[in-house]
Amino acid sequence: MLPIKLRRALFASALTLPMLAAAGPAAMAQGNVFRWANDGDTNSMDPYTRQETFLLSFNNNIYEGLVRYGRNLEVEPALAESWELLEPTKWRFHIRQGVKFSDGTPLTAEDIVFSIARSRGPGSNVAGTFQSVESVVKVDDFTVDIITKVPNPILLQELTTFQVLSKAWAEAHGATAVADLTSREENFATRNAMGTGPFVLTSREPDRRTVLAPNPNWWDRAEHNLSRVEFNVIANDATRVAALLSGEIDMLYTVPPQDMARIAAAPGLRILQGPELRTIYLGMDQLRPELLKSDVHGRNPFQDVRVRRAFYQAIDVNAIQRSVMRGQSRPTGLMYGPGVNGFLEADDKRLPVDLAASRRLLAEAGYPNGFGVTLDCPNDRYVNDEGICTAVVAMLARVGIRVTLNAQTRARFFAEVNGPRYNTSFYLLGWTPSTGDAHNSLFNLARSRDGKSSGIFNNGGYSNPAFDTLVDRIAVETDATARQRLITEASTVLRDDVGYIPLHQQQIVWAARNTVQLVQLANNYFPLRFVRMGAN
Repeated sequence: MLPIKLRRALFASALTLPMLAAAGPAAMAQGNVFRWANDGDTNSMDPYTRQETFLLSFNNNIYEGLVRYGRNLEVEPALAESWELLEPTKWRFHIRQGVKFSDGTPLTAEDIVFSIARSRGPGSNVAGTFQSVESVVKVDDFTVDIITKVPNPILLQELTTFQVLSKAWAEAHGATAVADLTSREENFATRNAMGTGPFVLTSREPDRRTVLAPNPNWWDRAEHNLSRVEFNVIANDATRVAALLSGEIDMLYTVPPQDMARIAAAPGLRILQGPELRTIYLGMDQLRPELLKSDVHGRNPFQDVRVRRAFYQAIDVNAIQRSVMRGQSRPTGLMYGPGVNGFLEADDKRLPVDLAASRRLLAEAGYPNGFGVTLDCPNDRYVNDEGICTAVVAMLARVGIRVTLNAQTRARFFAEVNGPRYNTSFYLLGWTPSTGDAHNSLFNLARSRDGKSSGIFNNGGYSNPAFDTLVDRIAVETDATARQRLITEASTVLRDDVGYIPLHQQQIVWAARNTVQLVQLANNYFPLRFVRMGAN
């Protein structure tokens, strides 16, 4: 048993809705077609192409990992039926026997070893999951050892996002490597899937509709009673809400804040709302000697902490909460929020809004008249993302910063701002720590990039050796009190450096028919295996 115990506040924040009594085969025979919608697509059926909650969540209905999260975000067995820590750096996983991919191919340790190697290889966006791993060894057909470089107290939590592909299927279809979404590459795994999970892919129309069917040979007991799942992409807010109100769809994964009251008042519908672990933040390119998207030539203003601080103190997150988010957010000064292991209210401090100080700092840095820069922003990924960016543009204008807003769909946006190119100077992003631990945010977003697994999502190239040392110590510290001190110290360094400008933790807001029973988790995953349809 590991000495560190992650706080269960994360798990307590998961909202579990009442489930209907178990329905027998008759319910399935009647044909329970579940239709739901989001404002953006999952972009790829390959679970290694992007470290993005919606893509990982959707594909997790088709693919499975060694472990998974349960109804209360507790780690539970999945393709590994058990595991033990043989040595401080040696984990042994016992693979469930009798499991088959949906084409009938048996799951073996070969698939696990192949999938881990693939997820760490070229084109993968999820290599950070295995940043602590030294090697993966097949012991026999149903036993795998994962050896870490150093003791890793949160390896199981990190593995919850890992999903296993069929080695034989990938080899047969030329998909042994991951197609690089940032370069808009595709291979067979981009539009097709072969997993062991509760559902199978039956049709795929990118940016329009994806259809799933129950996997009749799933190894686990099905809790859902669905005969077909139709996922629809409806980008326009008004059109998406109208589809729910008219009965065309049964559930909305993204509800515009301005339409919450209208939906809640409609007969037969309800709002599902709870805190989300995601933090929305602004990042700045601090690595290039000259910004890609700015009217400043020959230097990079964001390499001066005074400029970063000036931007920070010009942005009023409370105004964004009131006017843009309609109260559905929690302003923050940290890159992780309540419910995440390592969060302390005392650490969550923001610099005050101070326009005079902002102008003074810009002048001291050599920009008395401000400067121009482009803000890259998604318009279909986070709650009111474009609205937030529009507000930021106006706020920065008050101190002489001329911001050009470049709002794009998530597919184009992520291809632009993510690695390996990081073609951005100023950007808005969100991050949910998949492990439920602060280290996940600090390591992925702010540790220096090493071109392998460290800082893959450190899009602005922030780098501080002292911070890196603290993050590395957090990764191996098993004493909870000492680990908390390190998390607090690292977060203080990041705040003082203004490595990022945290904005808020958003609320998860879904809407559904009263006849749809489901589970809403604080990590915003939507497990279809818990969905049931029928009269209340």
